[in-house]
Amino acid sequence: MKLLHVDSSILGPGSVSRDLSADIVATFQGRRTDVEIVRLDLAATPIGHLTAAHLAAAQGAPVDDALKADLAAGQAALDAFLAADVVVIGAPMYNLGVPSQLKAWIDRLSVAGKTFQYSEHGPVGLCGGKKLIVASSRGGIYREGSPAASFDHQETYLKAAFGFLGITDITFIRAEGVAMGPESRTTAIALAKQETTALAA
Repeated sequence: MKLLHVDSSILGPGSVSRDLSADIVATFQGRRTDVEIVRLDLAATPIGHLTAAHLAAAQGAPVDDALKADLAAGQAALDAFLAADVVVIGAPMYNLGVPSQLKAWIDRLSVAGKTFQYSEHGPVGLCGGKKLIVASSRGGIYREGSPAASFDHQETYLKAAFGFLGITDITFIRAEGVAMGPESRTTAIALAKQETTALAA
């Protein structure tokens, strides 16, 4: 089984989403002996945001060495995603959405003819069969039914973006309220980690 482990938090060792994503990966490693892990740290090694030059290159325009290297990194990220059976993403909420480096990575995955295609009935995702697990961290409370639920453009975006690619097996392991005091943070992380135990069964 090939597992792609992606982190996007800029907080390093203090990151809740990194802690949770590592715990999820460790759960798979503890339950299975056939796990092959590919690691991608989008904060340490970010993939460039899409520009007009990227789109021109896709149409055959000449590229300089810097863009050539960036295109190669984007292609490597796409290849790793396509090869993965399970994708684990550490995704904190930043300003009601996802980190910009995570959005940049998703933009590189969303390639017509590779991960989705257009048909006479509209877009069709080509990545069905993958399992996606999101280690989600939030400073406040945004879960469904909460007063601030309408402000969630993090998990709702991720569900829509990967659903567009055909992935329907999506699990969110969520720690929220982590900025609402030490006790709230500790409790949220502990509850989230309890949810990882059944993931690799």
